[in-house]
Amino acid sequence: MYFAALLARTEDGWEASDTELDDVETLSDLTDLAREASVDEDTVLVFIEQEDAWFGVVRVDGEEDPRIYVSDASAAARSSYGEILLTDELLGREPGAEDTIAALEELVGLDGTEDGEPTPADNDHDTTTNDDEDDDGPGAGVVPAGPIGDTAVLSDLGLPEAELLMLRTDALTEIADALGAAEVLETVR
Repeated sequence: MYFAALLARTEDGWEASDTELDDVETLSDLTDLAREASVDEDTVLVFIEQEDAWFGVVRVDGEEDPRIYVSDASAAARSSYGEILLTDELLGREPGAEDTIAALEELVGLDGTEDGEPTPADNDHDTTTNDDEDDDGPGAGVVPAGPIGDTAVLSDLGLPEAELLMLRTDALTEIADALGAAEVLETVR
């Protein structure tokens, strides 16, 4: 189960709105959605949370590039909404590297087996990547476990980096408390 909301800063405080991510396929789509909610190009925060597995915060300030924080990159990588936040830049990859690998796999049908052969039960490595890390899903070899992104994304708004890094469950409520936006966020939950 996912929860997604926008918090837009205004002269009078924060305004919250829940948001549907069904039409959001890329970080650009998500950034455009945030900018549409902006009042006078002020700060807009996009919160995405998957039931105690991970949460993400995207901060959009006017026309600046979005700033992103994800609490657990490996958990987010197994989520369609998480994949939106885990950009090549955030992961330190060459832009388009994963798309190139996926296109090549599709082209030649690489799944680690010959046509018609069953997949070995104890496959110790993912034959589609060059990493030796465990196979935890798409892109598992290139996605680190734990937090990733801009840990100072909310520092100037009242939530220091150290506190952000300690958040685990019910994180969005704690973030909203620190921002003074708990009541408005609760209206859209």
